[in-house]
Formats: sequence, structure tokens, C-alpha cells
Amino acid sequence: MQTITILGATGSIGVSTLDVIQRHPDKYRVFALTGHTQIEKLLNQAQSCAARYVVISDESAYQKAVEYAATLSEFHSEILCGSQALEDVASASEVDAVMAAIVGAAGLMPTLAAVRAGKKVLLANKEALVMSGALFIEAAKQSNATILPIDSEHNAIFQCLPHNYEYGNFAASGIHSILLTGSGGAFRTRELSTFADITVDEACSHPNWDMGRKITVDSATMMNKGLEFIEACWLFGAKPNDISVVIHPQSTIHSMVQYIDGSVIAQLGNPDMRTPIAHGMAFPTRIEAGVDYLDFATVASFDFDTPCFERYPCLKLAIDACADGQCATTRLNAANEVAVEAFLKKRIKFTQISQVNEETLNLLEPIRVSSLQQILEQDRRAREVAHEVIRGLS
Repeated sequence: MQTITILGATGSIGVSTLDVIQRHPDKYRVFALTGHTQIEKLLNQAQSCAARYVVISDESAYQKAVEYAATLSEFHSEILCGSQALEDVASASEVDAVMAAIVGAAGLMPTLAAVRAGKKVLLANKEALVMSGALFIEAAKQSNATILPIDSEHNAIFQCLPHNYEYGNFAASGIHSILLTGSGGAFRTRELSTFADITVDEACSHPNWDMGRKITVDSATMMNKGLEFIEACWLFGAKPNDISVVIHPQSTIHSMVQYIDGSVIAQLGNPDMRTPIAHGMAFPTRIEAGVDYLDFATVASFDFDTPCFERYPCLKLAIDACADGQCATTRLNAANEVAVEAFLKKRIKFTQISQVNEETLNLLEPIRVSSLQQILEQDRRAREVAHEVIRGLS
């Protein structure tokens, strides 16, 4: 029996995680669920799975949560709030595994708390590595934490690597490269001349995956793939030139590893996040996840293409930032969160997301960061500059 905390329970990853847990009540129990503003949904989830704690990250919503809990019968979860409570339920001694699914930089501190406590961390928050990969990996080594990737692409790579893979040593494992696949998002075939007219609703509609609005916009710009590129470097000890991004619109092949003998090992499956979630939860064994089995007779084709940086400038920015180092990736992630939020609020155009990101990086002098305090300061400063850039565009 594993006891699990789910950071970001109301998002798509959190919902899918609870679905897998409910299929295996003999194997998993929930210690804590956390959420931000979807209070009623969060408390209903807690009631359903008998979570010991509920944590509201938005302290202003605490009273609303208490009042709503009073209307529920048989509600026994203790309600907590604030950033410290998030870290506490991620690092509690009773917890065996933590699903890290809080979107964006907000997930860094509780995820890092879980790593420092030596937990099995099911990592669905790519920003934790994008912002502070070196510190994150070093903390995992010191605490003997287990980091298992949950993003479908990184989970696929993990499954395709040899079991005795030595971190960062491609040569010893006979690996030539990692092939990171991406759907190309909602605008893979759209005329470039119309990109300035892209609406929020259009950008929030993904052809294959059901995700939150921010992640779906990142998929449309392929910044999501850029962040995954950075994350893959840290997760597997790869260098930027060890990874190639491949457009695969069907989202059936989730990623591949190419070996020096010419072999390519791929992980396939229907586009359902319960597959990598179940894999991470049960590793090294496997459990049923409620996912339909892939029917090859109905798969019409597998298409592949090379991403065009004119169509996906955010992807190019992320790959370049990865080569430039930690400070650049921290700043890019922060600027992008601000830019996407501004687009969702209709303050800037879709095409201006990449402009905000690029101008923010250009306006800040490169520096070397070596501490969490420095990383958080660069995150704050990049957000500040991104807001200034947006005001200039407006």
C-alpha cells in the first residue's frame, strides 16, 4: 500500500491520477490533495477518496473552503492553506509518493520539498527542472529520492532506455540520441500569415490531448516541447545536441531512443495520460490504467516532420536557452508564464508571446546562478521585465 500526495489535484493530471488510484484501492491511499481556486471540485475529490488533508494554495479561498466543507456530509479532511502547508504535505513522513502536477513555477517549492525528503516523485511539473535542474538533480542524489517522469514524452524515453542506463553516459549504453516527439499543436498546418489573428479559444483547443489552458497554449507555440527539451536534458543527463524534436501529429509514438547500431526503440499507446501515470505509480511493475489498448488495424499512418522555427519561434528560444544554461531557462520559463497569461486575458496577440519571451531574455544580462535564492530572484526579475515588455506592446 502506497500513500500518495497529489500536488495539483484539480488539473487534468490530478484527475487522471485519482482515476488510477480508484481502480486500485488495495494498492494506494491518498494522504493529501492540493488545489488553487477550484475549491468545490477539490473538496469533492477529497471526500471521494477520503484524503487526510486538503491544502488550498490560495489563502484568500480558505474561508470559502471551510464554508463549503460544512455543507458536505461525511467530510473528514483537515483543510490547510498556504505555501508552507504545500511543502508539509509533500514531505510528510507518512507519504511514500508525490504526484507533482502543479502547473508552472508555483510547483517548484513543494516538489523540491518532496525531493529533499527522499520521496518517490512522480514528476509532471516540468518547470521544476526548467527553473532549477542542477539543484533539483543534486538534491535527489543527496536524499536518494526517486524521480519518475510522468510527461508522456519523458515517460516514453524512460521506458525506452536500458534498465542499467548510467545517467549522462550515452556511450556506455550504446545510445546515439533521444527523439522527442510532439504533435505540433493546433496550428501545425495553419497559414503563417494568419497567426496574428489566432484567438484564445482556437489556441486552447488541442487536437489530441485534454489539458489545461496554459499548457494547451504552450503546445500551440511548441514552448511546451521546448520546456520538455530542457527537462529531458536534466532528467537523462543529455546535452542539447543529444536530442532532436520530431513532429508526430498522431501523438501515438510518445518518444523514441535511437541506438548506435541503428535500432530505434519507441513507446506507443493511445494519447491518455493514465498510461504514464500508472507506469510511474507502479514502477517497476505495471497495473491496469483504464486505457484502451492500441488497435493497429485502425491506425491509418504515422507521420513525421521537422519543426519549422518560423512557425514555432518559442521552441527555438527554449533550445537556445538550454544551451545557454540555467539562468536563461529560468528566465524564459518566467517570461513565458507572464506572456501566456497576457494572451489568455487578450492583452497581447498570439504572435507576441514569442516576442515577449525573446525581448525579456535580450533585456537581461546573462549571469551565473548557483543557489535557489538566485534562481527565485531571476524568476522574479524576468516576470517584472516581461510585464514591462507587455505594457510597451499594449
